[in-house]
Amino acid sequence: MCGVCGCGAGETRIDGKPLDGHHHHDHDHHHGHDHHHHGHDHTHEHVMPDGTVVRHSHHDHHHHDHHHDHHAHHHDHTGGSARLVAVEQDILAKNDRFATVNRRLFEATGVLVLNLMSSPGSGKTTLLARTLTDLKGRFPAAVIEGDQQTSLDAERIRATGAPAIQVNTGKGCHLDAQMVTQAVAELHVRPGTVLFVENVGNLVCPAGFDLGETARVVVISVTEGEDKPLKYPNMFAGADLLLVNKVDLLPHLSFDLDALVANARKVRPHLEVIEVSATSGLGLARWYEWVEAARARQAAHALQPTP
Repeated sequence: MCGVCGCGAGETRIDGKPLDGHHHHDHDHHHGHDHHHHGHDHTHEHVMPDGTVVRHSHHDHHHHDHHHDHHAHHHDHTGGSARLVAVEQDILAKNDRFATVNRRLFEATGVLVLNLMSSPGSGKTTLLARTLTDLKGRFPAAVIEGDQQTSLDAERIRATGAPAIQVNTGKGCHLDAQMVTQAVAELHVRPGTVLFVENVGNLVCPAGFDLGETARVVVISVTEGEDKPLKYPNMFAGADLLLVNKVDLLPHLSFDLDALVANARKVRPHLEVIEVSATSGLGLARWYEWVEAARARQAAHALQPTP
């Protein structure tokens, strides 16, 4: 899992500002040093990028070499795999705590949060910009844009009139719940808003991190492959909706749409699928109906008395 090495930790920026509370640890270095221990216990620590402390204990005439080289940690210790599993669990547990707080806030205020995930080039930014333009005035909307670098997508979204904030993850390959927590505070999201979170383009890592979203929407284009759901099952298994984009190109491709849907439903039976084209507008009415129905459900949930 990418979180074990802390990919991109300390590099996250929200509209150019460092993310509060993310520990910075620079991995762009190479050093070697030896430890010689004589007849005594010795414990040393490594602080991982998320703040987790990993401790290693050594006893008696023990020679221990360290080697750190850009995201690689080589420790010749018995039980190292178990320690890595423990660190991964700590990272996910920390993320889940932030996600739980986010979800409670969104539910209490009737904010619908849609986590949009896809490969790079699926057309989700174009689809999102078209959605915001077409639905302007129906309900308040806001956007969190996730990319490794640049604010290009946030600028495209702001051009529609919707407020947007850019989260740059540096070397990181996904958004996490803490990034969303801070981005929402910066955006000043109003009750009843539809908050679109455009995750970093990646079919692997974003699937593993709960943001506190209401629903996960996976976007795939017909210029990709019908076997994507089988190659990246975790992404599709967690989807609440699959948007198949760029269907206006089907006459020019050998893409098998039925095979794609069948493969997606092998990993997520009864997955709802909507075929759309952000360019021609085909299928967008159904997508918009889905968004408005989900918003109505979230608003109704917010009106329910707290037990």
